[in-house]
Amino acid sequence: MKLTARRMIAPTVAHLSFLRDDGEPLPCIPGQFVQIHFQYADGSAARRSYSIAIGRDPDAAPDARVEIAVSYVPGGAATALFEALALGATVDASGPFGRFCLYPNDANRRYLLIGTGTGITPYRAMLPQLERQMAERGVEVVLLQGARTPAELLYGDEFRAFAAAHPRFRYMPCLSRELPAADSPLAHPDVRHGYVQNVLPELAPDPAADIAYLCGNPDMVDASFEALKAIGLPVPMIRREKYVSNK
Repeated sequence: MKLTARRMIAPTVAHLSFLRDDGEPLPCIPGQFVQIHFQYADGSAARRSYSIAIGRDPDAAPDARVEIAVSYVPGGAATALFEALALGATVDASGPFGRFCLYPNDANRRYLLIGTGTGITPYRAMLPQLERQMAERGVEVVLLQGARTPAELLYGDEFRAFAAAHPRFRYMPCLSRELPAADSPLAHPDVRHGYVQNVLPELAPDPAADIAYLCGNPDMVDASFEALKAIGLPVPMIRREKYVSNK
């Protein structure tokens, strides 16, 4: 894949845009990931997995674009690779892989999407699918995004704009350290102070109506999973993917 654009979306997270250098489309399902292949300094093989962050309409033809969010980890081998990668340079990749996707036969009335860090990227990719499901079967969606500060809300502006345009979509940022100033455009009645798992009871998860997705920090995923189970959500209705920051 050839790097075509880079922009910082948080102090330590970059959004990278690639094109397949053979021009072939990448048929993928929102929620899947690609693996980037590279070498450590000693020549041994390494690879890292990154969720595809770009969303496509389910009926649109696949194209050659691949977009990912990358956390920069001090001293990390993958971080060094991406920081040194010039526009137009290429990396080897494989995929797509994964089953952290919306299922075509879902008959739920609401999705609870819970994510932290770059674990939020699958939900960005799912927005076109969710838009269709909201229109066609009236499903409701709540997105709980956990971060420490407002500056770390990856794609927050996009989620806010999507929520403003779609009454069935509710966006709830959960900030553990710093809330936006009262006069900030980021201040909103749906902003919460604390961790995403602590906000779950407020949403009154319904075992008969809800499907939950958990993606991000393993501790958050485990805590949210246990909380949802305790509320009564059946385990098959809780879909999980854990993200670990690898060096």
